[in-house]
Amino acid sequence: MGKTIPRCLQQLDLRKSVVGLATGAGAIYLLYKAIRAGIKCQPPLCSNSPICIARLAIERERHGRDSGEIRRLLNSLECKQDEYAKSMILHSITRCVYLLEAEASACTTEDICLVGEMLDDKDNSVKIQALNALKAFSGIRKFRLKIQEHSIKVLELISTIWDTELHVAGLRLLNSLPMPDYVHPQLRRVMPALMEIMQSDYILSQVQAVRLLSYLAQKSDLLYDILNCQVHSNFLNLFQSSQPGSLLFEVLVFAERLSEGRNTTHYRAVKWHYNEQSLHEALFGDESRLADRLLSLVIHPEEEVQIQACKVIVSLQCPQDLGCRPSTCRPSHSYFKNGE
Repeated sequence: MGKTIPRCLQQLDLRKSVVGLATGAGAIYLLYKAIRAGIKCQPPLCSNSPICIARLAIERERHGRDSGEIRRLLNSLECKQDEYAKSMILHSITRCVYLLEAEASACTTEDICLVGEMLDDKDNSVKIQALNALKAFSGIRKFRLKIQEHSIKVLELISTIWDTELHVAGLRLLNSLPMPDYVHPQLRRVMPALMEIMQSDYILSQVQAVRLLSYLAQKSDLLYDILNCQVHSNFLNLFQSSQPGSLLFEVLVFAERLSEGRNTTHYRAVKWHYNEQSLHEALFGDESRLADRLLSLVIHPEEEVQIQACKVIVSLQCPQDLGCRPSTCRPSHSYFKNGE
């Protein structure tokens, strides 16, 4: 052969390097072809898929054309469908309303009524999707009054059906709407249910419930009904620092509004009587331990919780009608004994 072993090995290594380079280049080329083919190849549009609906919406909006998707879905809803189909159609309507603002605004109040009729369906999943669709439409100003007409029905659903997803959907809808006065009698009837949801163990529904109660606490004709509502003996656990910050913040806002409401001249002009297990006694009674909970929240890791806890303390110490002036500010004996 005439070649030394070291020289043969050197040539072999060189050949391997050349082959390796060729293989690497080939792999890169194949990868390039695959990527290019993937970019060119797009799956066919399928209006039943939420992703495809989104793609269709973006394409139509980009070219300024009406996709007709919402109208097609609403027409489908009018036809006889099983529960699963109705649920999926309503789910798609919700997505389309958020994505196709111009098309959603072109809908009519009759369309809102059609979606509202689904609240009477026997299947809870259909009710939930109908609530979500109404919530989506509530973002369009001209539909708000029509959607408000369903408030009593929504309150009835969340007070008679113990389903956490339904509670979240219903309460989110109610929190997106102003509450007309004619709904107040129904609100008084469902107040115990709202308080139960607030004290449940499902954070999403708790937050939505306390948010609604905070709004209602600003209505003078509902304040006593809220304060006299019966609560669990461990109600103050809602103020424990171990609770999620989002829930703590909303509960503290609720407490502040209740404190401000009960300190107004109008409310204090009446001698109110509360039952022993009432929210009033839990928060403002002589045996309440709210002060301890508030003081522990002043050093909470989340700043917005700290600030809100301080606001509650101030509202307890300084009734609104006294203007929070040092010379006239009277400590609440139910909370901070001896002016602590």
